[in-house]
Amino acid sequence: MVDERALRDEALGLVRDLIRIDTSNPPGRETPAALVLKEYLEASGIECELVAKNPDRANLIARIAGTGEGPSLALLGHTDVVPADAQDWKHPPFEAHLDDEGYLWGRGAVDMKNETATRAVAMAALARSGHRPRGDLLYIAEADEEDGTEQVGLIWLVDERPDLRTDYALNEGGGERLVLTDGRVVVPIVVGEKATLPVLVTALGEAGHASMPTAGANAVPRLARLIERLAAHRTERHVLPETRAMLEALVGPFDGAVDDAVARASALHSGFPHELPALLGITIAPTRLRGSSARNVMPGRASVECDCRVLPGMTETDLEAELRLALGNDLPYELEFLEPPNGGTIASIESPLYDLCQRFLDERDPGATLLPVLSVGFTDSHYLRQSFGTVAYGFWPSRHTPEEVRSTGFHNKDERIHVDDLGYATAFHVEICRRIGEL
Repeated sequence: MVDERALRDEALGLVRDLIRIDTSNPPGRETPAALVLKEYLEASGIECELVAKNPDRANLIARIAGTGEGPSLALLGHTDVVPADAQDWKHPPFEAHLDDEGYLWGRGAVDMKNETATRAVAMAALARSGHRPRGDLLYIAEADEEDGTEQVGLIWLVDERPDLRTDYALNEGGGERLVLTDGRVVVPIVVGEKATLPVLVTALGEAGHASMPTAGANAVPRLARLIERLAAHRTERHVLPETRAMLEALVGPFDGAVDDAVARASALHSGFPHELPALLGITIAPTRLRGSSARNVMPGRASVECDCRVLPGMTETDLEAELRLALGNDLPYELEFLEPPNGGTIASIESPLYDLCQRFLDERDPGATLLPVLSVGFTDSHYLRQSFGTVAYGFWPSRHTPEEVRSTGFHNKDERIHVDDLGYATAFHVEICRRIGEL
């Protein structure tokens, strides 16, 4: 049995060191954080290397070599964070303040320097114990996850370093302990994510002088009507095997009555009414507007950018069909796909790693059940699944930080984590790394 308190204290020191390094992205500048991790891991005898496309934005790769007789496992964490406006925070976001109640405050406390640090500590603890895995254990601290536009992180690494391929991986997402209204406890594990597929919807009209609003055909009012239709449209629901498993874990087997299953499941937790429908189909969110370049000109074209997310396996054709159904055919418009799909991979829940995660809960939180979910956002796990076929999950179990505190910390002010979760999560990773070698 691992010494969870000692692991907690070690992880706390490391994550505080990481939070105090401002790696806000943009611009990132993650190399100092990678160097802190490198020095820490090398002190425990772990082979490390910095790999950088941009010297200021290095990735760290660490490895405990296996005997080659068993499955390989990668532990991942990104070192960049989203920007923070200090004037909005109770405690300075890069101070790593520890309060009297045991909460560590700071940008990255939940997204995701906590995970990056605890996975490094798990590797160090294993190395110090003399653990020799049957398959390689890799640790990857990658840059540029929060923005990705410079492509210096994992999107670049998977092409640059094919030796990073592993059978399994644990990355960000999931692990929060949800108490349902019926008293059951579920713990989400992220098994995949939707793909982003942004679209520009352009209303067509005829330009005219704004002093005569009835002349021409102002595209802006037409666009307003199209936006209302997009906002009101409910897309078709699609049940993947993984989302069926999610719904059945919540409400039991159901035969075709998806809407009823979603309604019953949504009543089980306050976060579900918004989250569950988004996991069962395409989402279309109008966001950025483009209109006239001059106040006194009624434009002949006005556009809205739509953030669209599609399920794994869906294509531009599927999204176009939903858009045209929503927009109707009585107003002239054009559609333009702004980028190719990004994301949209999924890992099977029928895997030994999934079973090991449930086994940990059985031992540490009896009665708690894994809840397989898709991420509506994007994680770097996609690149591992896409390039290597890795079974990659998002899972960092916590028990001591209230779910509402942890969930509201993502990209928000007053981000914080209870320090006891650092020990709990580190113990989880140590045990998973040991047990994966038993397979």
